Amino acid sequence: MKVSIIGATGYTGEELLRILANHPQAEIVHITSESQTGTAIESIYPHITGFYDKTLESMKDLDKLADSDVAFIALPHGHAMEAGKRLSAQGVKIIDLGADYRFRDVGVYEQWYKVPHTHPEANAVYGLTELNRDAVKEATIVGNPGCYTTASILALAPLVSCQLIELHTIIVDAKSGVSGAGRSLSLGSHFTEVFENLKAYNIAGHRHTPEIEQALSLLAGETVILSFTPHLVPMARGILSTCYASLKAGVTASQVDEAFQSLYQKEYFIRLLGRGGYPSTKQTRGSNFCDLGWHIDSRTNRVIVVSAIDNLVKGAAGQAVQNLNVMFGLEERTGLEQAPLYP
Repeated sequence: MKVSIIGATGYTGEELLRILANHPQAEIVHITSESQTGTAIESIYPHITGFYDKTLESMKDLDKLADSDVAFIALPHGHAMEAGKRLSAQGVKIIDLGADYRFRDVGVYEQWYKVPHTHPEANAVYGLTELNRDAVKEATIVGNPGCYTTASILALAPLVSCQLIELHTIIVDAKSGVSGAGRSLSLGSHFTEVFENLKAYNIAGHRHTPEIEQALSLLAGETVILSFTPHLVPMARGILSTCYASLKAGVTASQVDEAFQSLYQKEYFIRLLGRGGYPSTKQTRGSNFCDLGWHIDSRTNRVIVVSAIDNLVKGAAGQAVQNLNVMFGLEERTGLEQAPLYP
């Protein structure tokens, strides 16, 4: 497969390069950056020296990327639609790691992201692979999920799809490493602001909220509205999502166990730690795994699910490569069987 990466100098673009260096079926033909055009990629990311001998191009001439079988777009929201529209019209499959193709209702996208959607006819597929695999197989444009959303939806999907919880009681409390903020400089991600600090942000207004609600509403067959609070923690990588909900009357712990087993027991990248399990970010670091553990609080009749992923891998580039494999009929694990990094 001939692969291009549009926006190769951000953290997700770099992570795509790292993962695809070990993918036996992927040939990188174009990598782009508007701020670093003409620069050798290894001078920006020396850790991939020897893996690629490529210079960053501009995406202004999109037609030259039409020799690609697939283009990953790793750009901020609002910038993928032009490239997606033009390249898909020329037969190039698109995997967008931003938000532009994640929503079925473009009005929801415009409400939360405050930019017009210029490719509403795209018929994109939401690329949470474990839940939408059959649709991804046939897709020409995939909207790769966000990092918080991947961890949270995978945690809650068994409970919602099996109708075990009161939907109006869902609360998601999630924590992310600083790389989730991207590579661009900002005061909030400076070392002195982050080190020895923990803070919540965008309470009741984070843009991943409607994305989680969209996926869970489709599973439930009715509208789901939930509370989502993200936090920034002083580490480079990782998402830990702790999800709470009240069990419906009469639901037993064994029913909860069975819901997770029935949905995920055949999923290679979902590791079930079981009832009483405690996922942690270090156990998934650098890998495409999502670790899940759940607890029943009989005193409050709540279920608490803990989900851990690497935000740059399962929460971004790794899931994008997983979708690539599904779209092109390859073994889903291809290029992704790295064990987590530890310690």
